[in-house]
Amino acid sequence: MRQTPKQQIRLVAVNIDGVLLNDTFSPVIHGFVERRGGRYTAEVERDVFSQPQETALRALGRAAGLDRPVSELREAYFREREVYLEGDPVRLLDGAVDLLLRLRSLGLRTICYGGLDRSHFDRFLGAWSHLFDEPRYICTNGFRPGIAEITVDLFGLGYDQVLFIDDVARVAEEAKKLGVAFIGHPSGFEHGFQTAMMVETGVRHLVGSLAEIDEALLGTVNAEAAAGTSWSGGSGRCSTGAA
Repeated sequence: MRQTPKQQIRLVAVNIDGVLLNDTFSPVIHGFVERRGGRYTAEVERDVFSQPQETALRALGRAAGLDRPVSELREAYFREREVYLEGDPVRLLDGAVDLLLRLRSLGLRTICYGGLDRSHFDRFLGAWSHLFDEPRYICTNGFRPGIAEITVDLFGLGYDQVLFIDDVARVAEEAKKLGVAFIGHPSGFEHGFQTAMMVETGVRHLVGSLAEIDEALLGTVNAEAAAGTSWSGGSGRCSTGAA
């Protein structure tokens, strides 16, 4: 998949939390809801994940049965997240740096994106910021899921020229709508629904580890994008660890 006249994918956008960093959101959201007597369902994940923060907090409050201002919900949620992180801190996932090196070796422009502000990227990925292209990190809180904005507005590319790697089915749904190449890396959280939701959406490439996003898979994704078949015309690769 090295740069040749047949190279279709020009940019790879990699989500930060759940792809490059461990999933520290699903367990906290699950606990926040169930400790208050709510039910953690696929609908809760759909309403909360990859939404603007205020929208997500309102949905979280409804799921937990809390009728409180967003500011109070934000304070309560992030307080519980800090407690959770004492036992399970934010860390790089196995294979994250190798994946970035692989993308760079193939000549692919690479950026990172997520819903938290730039300080989150700087803190946990700053040592590897040289493996990303400018602007290196894009905060999508104001325009989630952000596929159109990143692809067209920020990079001036066509939808058939980008690949998104994400752990949330809502992003996959938007990618499908726009015809954007997509690799799903859903969380292995035991109470989560993202794998099933991605399968339902029709995601062709689901991986359980970042090592599975190898040169062969990237070549397949590139060929599909060139042929206009990113969301049709084949069985794709579905890892037993992800499905």
